[in-house]
Amino acid sequence: MLLYYLDLAGVAVFAASGVLAARDRDLDLLGVLMVATLTAIGGGTLRDLLLDRHPIFWIVDTWYLIVIIAATLATILYLRLRPPPGKIFLIADALGLALFAMLGAKLTLAAGHAPLIVVLMGTMTGVTGGVLRDVVTARIPLIMQKEIYATAAIAGIVAYLALQSLGVASSMAFSTGIVVVVLLRVLAIRWGLNLPVCRKR
Repeated sequence: MLLYYLDLAGVAVFAASGVLAARDRDLDLLGVLMVATLTAIGGGTLRDLLLDRHPIFWIVDTWYLIVIIAATLATILYLRLRPPPGKIFLIADALGLALFAMLGAKLTLAAGHAPLIVVLMGTMTGVTGGVLRDVVTARIPLIMQKEIYATAAIAGIVAYLALQSLGVASSMAFSTGIVVVVLLRVLAIRWGLNLPVCRKR
């Protein structure tokens, strides 16, 4: 149940990030809600489709949609009263990334897929919503820039799989994976760490 509530919290954070991305795009309320929804459940939806998991998670449990609507309205109200949040929100986003990536990896591993597919599906679960958000709002997707974002998700999932293969308890390996993702993302934000950029000579 704790993971379920953390998953809902991650959905709320990602929905809020969708609202923040859409706030200067002159969208109406429905448009903003659409961006928030794509951001919050886009990764999990693609994962379920590719893994042939039916019905898709938010169709079975409509609390995900309720949380998205509530988070969207709350964020819109907040932005009318206060300036956009700074690095505190980025840290919350890092936790959402970690939870989505690790839950995606856990579901894929439980379905009996190979480690490489586990890494791909887990990373996809964590970052696809953000890619959809950036594409819809006409931005270069974050994972295609120098930000340490998808890299952090990959590192956490690899750590999770490595510990599992060494016989570490599943819950401990899962928790360690989450810590790795959050730690890498937060350190990247704190110290401005980036991946090398490919430039034309």
